[in-house]
Amino acid sequence: MASEKVLLERCGGKCELCSSESGLTIYDVPSSAGQSDSEVMLCDTCKKQQDLNADEMDVNHLRCLNDSMWSPVSAVQILAWRLLKRLEAESWAQDLFEMLYLDESLLAWAEAGVQDAGDQTPTKDSNGAVLQAGDTVTIIKDLNVKGTSFVAKRGTAVRGISLTDNPEHIEGRVNGTRIVILTCFVKKS
Repeated sequence: MASEKVLLERCGGKCELCSSESGLTIYDVPSSAGQSDSEVMLCDTCKKQQDLNADEMDVNHLRCLNDSMWSPVSAVQILAWRLLKRLEAESWAQDLFEMLYLDESLLAWAEAGVQDAGDQTPTKDSNGAVLQAGDTVTIIKDLNVKGTSFVAKRGTAVRGISLTDNPEHIEGRVNGTRIVILTCFVKKS
């Protein structure tokens, strides 16, 4: 267990995720068996994000992961990986997650702390193919888009979709507008 003084020197008196200088406390990264450097210094806001569901997280605050994911401190990399994994429905977080590289031992440590997603119902298209965030789908029926004056035409490709908490909905950009689409009206491309 590192002393608070050592951690404050390492982080320069700033949160190791967002660089905030207020409300700093020591946070022990869970599931770090065998890891010698499992403590990080976090602000109150970043510490609270660790226990929230993805839909309750402060997404704008966590854009700080763009910088902190490159930290030389393994525990900070692990926290960034776990937070980005939980935010995979956000396109910016998915992009960062795909860029983040962890060696085998760090990846095992990161995955050890991730809650099992096996309980969630997978999002499937009209043909039963499982959809993932970032996939490209094709609209199979003309759809009137609520709140706009345009129709999403059959055959329109929707690239880089985002998943929602509801497995029957996806989000995507059509005609420059981000819309929610029922999965029964799309097929995976």
